[in-house]
Amino acid sequence: MADLTKLPVTVITGFLGSGKTTLVSHLMRNPGGRRLAVVVNEFGDVGVDGEILRGCALPDCPAENIVELANGCICCTVADDFIPTIEALLALEPRPDHILIETSGLALPKPLLKAFDWPQIRARITVDGVIALADAEAVAAGRFAPDVAAVDAQRAADESLDHETPLSEVFEDQIACADLVLLTKPDLAGPEGVARAREIIAAEAPRPLPVVEVAEGAIDPRVIFGLEAAAEDDLAARPSHHDTPHDHDHEDFGSITIDLPELGDPAQLVYAIEALARSHDILRVKGYAAVTGKPMRLLVQAVGGRVRHQYDRMWQPGEPRAGRLVVIAEQGDIREDEIRAALSRAVLDPAL
Repeated sequence: MADLTKLPVTVITGFLGSGKTTLVSHLMRNPGGRRLAVVVNEFGDVGVDGEILRGCALPDCPAENIVELANGCICCTVADDFIPTIEALLALEPRPDHILIETSGLALPKPLLKAFDWPQIRARITVDGVIALADAEAVAAGRFAPDVAAVDAQRAADESLDHETPLSEVFEDQIACADLVLLTKPDLAGPEGVARAREIIAAEAPRPLPVVEVAEGAIDPRVIFGLEAAAEDDLAARPSHHDTPHDHDHEDFGSITIDLPELGDPAQLVYAIEALARSHDILRVKGYAAVTGKPMRLLVQAVGGRVRHQYDRMWQPGEPRAGRLVVIAEQGDIREDEIRAALSRAVLDPAL
């Protein structure tokens, strides 16, 4: 059994748009009798995920128990951000029963697990489990995991060949660190896609892992909580592309923040985002917009060309009715002037 004097922590990892915030929101509403605290780490300086979660605050997870670490990868800012945040949550009265950490989609989980060995906190908290979310449709399409056998064969023939991409390395590291994989959006993948995604995950995992299909984050909290993995003591079983000594950074990725005036037709913004995903290989867009004549704010979240939007809350008195989006892509695809121009045209020219 786990040391009951230690506060359990669940690390929730997964690629951009895999459904991490949806899962955390569900767990906040269904904590299984636990008083939760949440740490959410975002890539980009618009705190969309943190604000969504604060909107779900309940007595078992009040707003003061939700901490946002924005515009900095949690695995790269352990001393500056992570340790003080955990210490602050441990000092809360009443003390949380369980902490959820939602990493950014670009974070590597292993450096974060190593942080649990820091002297300030190692006797006080333990990693109950690492949950990796994988978008079934995307994985089935081979976007984040290459054909392992084919890559090995090509490497054997020519050691100079390297077919690993930054995205696949992030995906593989997240799977390698996991105690449980949640295969999200199975309805979009279909039975064949789900089966293919399971095959890819099994090929990438360093050990047999349970894989559970989940739609809209709805899962029994008993599946998530109480794994008692003590993952910080099990690092050798969780290999990483970054185990060799070198700095982990995010120079492979870039993000820009775009402020938007009030728009007339949300469909034009959706169309512009879909077009950008095709022309600039945009990975993720998230943020919000103001729509003329609508008293509620429009929340916008996109994974590649798949765009979801919904009105999430009323505009507050005195709050500027303006939009703001974060666009994330690999560095070579962040052509800022073109992206800004395309989104601005969608807002300013409804005839497009």
